[in-house]
Amino acid sequence: MGIPFKKSIRCVGLVGKYQSADVAAALPQLAAFLRSYGVRVLIEEGIAPQVDAHGEELASYETMGSEAEVVVVLGGDGTMLYAARRMAEFGVPLAGINQGRLGFMTDIARKDMLTAVGELLTGHFTAEPRLLLNGEIWRDGERLASSLAFNEVVVNKGDLGRMIEMRVEVNGEFVYLLRADGMIVATPTGSTAYALSADGPILHPGIAGIAMVPLCPHTLSNRPISIGADSHIDITLVSTHIGRVHFDGQERFDLLAGDRVRIARSPQAVTLLHPPGYSYYAMLRSKLHWSEPPKH
Repeated sequence: MGIPFKKSIRCVGLVGKYQSADVAAALPQLAAFLRSYGVRVLIEEGIAPQVDAHGEELASYETMGSEAEVVVVLGGDGTMLYAARRMAEFGVPLAGINQGRLGFMTDIARKDMLTAVGELLTGHFTAEPRLLLNGEIWRDGERLASSLAFNEVVVNKGDLGRMIEMRVEVNGEFVYLLRADGMIVATPTGSTAYALSADGPILHPGIAGIAMVPLCPHTLSNRPISIGADSHIDITLVSTHIGRVHFDGQERFDLLAGDRVRIARSPQAVTLLHPPGYSYYAMLRSKLHWSEPPKH
C-alpha cells in the first residue's frame, strides 16, 4: 500500500505535542540528526518555549507549508490531527513519531526515530493519501462557519441530558429522522477513532468512503452506513432541538433548531508517510490487540 516517496528533502518542519517532556527531549536530538544530513530544520514556533530552541530556526505553520518538503510530527494522534488540519492547504506530507498511547497515525516508534528518519531521507518511505472532510454550518440560508476534519465531524446533543432529533439526507435524498445522542461522520482514517467506539465499521484507507455512525440511537435499527466519498451529507436539527458540531474534537460550534450541517469530501487531502515494512493490518492487530493469546 502506498507509493514510493523519493522526493529530495532539503527542508523538514518539526511539530511536537505541547507540554510534553518526551517531545522536549527528542526534538533537539532529531533536529541535530537532520542537520547532520545537510537538511534545513524548521521548528514550529509554538513549542519553542518548552525545548532548548537556542539558535534554532523557528517557523509558523504557514512558513513550513511553503518551505518544507516534509513535516515530522512528534506526539500522539491528537497532535497529528492538529498538524494535518493546519498543513492540509499546503499539501506537505507528514510522518509521525509516536509519543502518545495508541498511535494509529503516528507509526514510527520513539526508539526507532533516528533510524526511520534516516530511511525517510534516503527514499525508503511510502506515501499514502488520506481524504479530509469539509463541514459547513448553515443558518437561515447563510453559511456561518466551516472547518476541516481528518477523523470525523460529530453532531451531538452538546450539554443536553436528552436525545436530539436530526433530519439526515445524502446527496439531497431523505434518509431518516434520527433520534439519538448524535451522529458521527467519519473518514477511513477516523473509522478507528470515535466511530469505532460507537460500533462503526473499520474502513481501509484505500476505500473512497465515508462512515455515518449514529450515537446511541433510539431506534436500534438505525445502523451505521458506509457511503461513497463523493457524497454530501446534510444533518438538520429538527423543531426545538439544539446541539453542537465538533471537528476532530478540536473545534466546535453550537447549533440552534433548524441549523444545517453540510459535510462533504474536501478537495484537499493529507499525505501520510510510512516507514519500510509498514502494514495497515499489522497496525490494527497491534493497536486493537487482535490475535493475542488468552490471559490466565
